[in-house]
Amino acid sequence: MGRKIKLIWDFRGPTAEKTAEHHEKHLKEYIALEQLPLDITGYQRLGEMHSLAFMVVDELDMIKVRDALKPHRGEVYEGTSPSSSQGGE
Repeated sequence: MGRKIKLIWDFRGPTAEKTAEHHEKHLKEYIALEQLPLDITGYQRLGEMHSLAFMVVDELDMIKVRDALKPHRGEVYEGTSPSSSQGGE
């Protein structure tokens, strides 16, 4: 298996954390629907007005997922944890 890419969606405002938490549910649904080999997702509160949701995909699947779900940004994933929520990786 090649590199793993963490796709990230940023949410801002007073409801950012709840929105990120809800978005993670949709990411899990997408993973199940598309039968992706990884199931690493989560959400994280970065500040009072900024939270994010993320999912990790194999580099080979990144373009397909990116084009379908339009993440705000991405980065190489270095973690090894299973599916997680609040607190991130």
